[in-house]
Amino acid sequence: MKTNDSISGKNETFKQTVLRKFYPIIRKMGKKGKNGTVLMNLQKTLPASSFYDLKVVLNNGNSHDFTEFKGKKVILVNTASNCGYTGQYSELQTLHERYGDTIKIIAFPANDFAGQEKSNDSEIAQFCKVNYGVTFPVAKKGIVIKESEQQQVFKWLSDKTLNGWNEHAPDWNFGKYIINENGILTHYFGPSVSPLDENFLNALKQ
Repeated sequence: MKTNDSISGKNETFKQTVLRKFYPIIRKMGKKGKNGTVLMNLQKTLPASSFYDLKVVLNNGNSHDFTEFKGKKVILVNTASNCGYTGQYSELQTLHERYGDTIKIIAFPANDFAGQEKSNDSEIAQFCKVNYGVTFPVAKKGIVIKESEQQQVFKWLSDKTLNGWNEHAPDWNFGKYIINENGILTHYFGPSVSPLDENFLNALKQ
């Protein structure tokens, strides 16, 4: 079933429209559970393997080396189109517009949680652009949880022998990792923590 918005240009399903409407409630309810997890690198532990050795393939096929991000904060987020947290695309876009080139945001679509992502990269890109006005980079769809096919970026993020301290993979869609200007993993914020939450914004200032 399609909404009138879908017919007029948006490619949201009825379910996606309902999830968008109830996102604030879903986020508030999830804060008390694992989706509200916040982890911090209080010791500023250095990574054993350089973040800048990694690269990302975007959904348009272009590849970016993370060396391009030296001197900037980076937010890496695992995403999905049919999730109760999908409204965070709008909040991430707000951050992108607010901070400009000083902070880099990359979305990593994945189908790892309850099959909530679209089937191919072109559909995902269209959905993000039309429904949320996303202009920050979106990676090719991949796997973010700990298994043999886990993307290298998320292997680095969730393996302390690589990043220096953190073993925590995303709890659900829209887990958010912050890398500082020196390539150090500083924070993990669970899905229920909004990118516009005061604690998240303070982490970007550290």
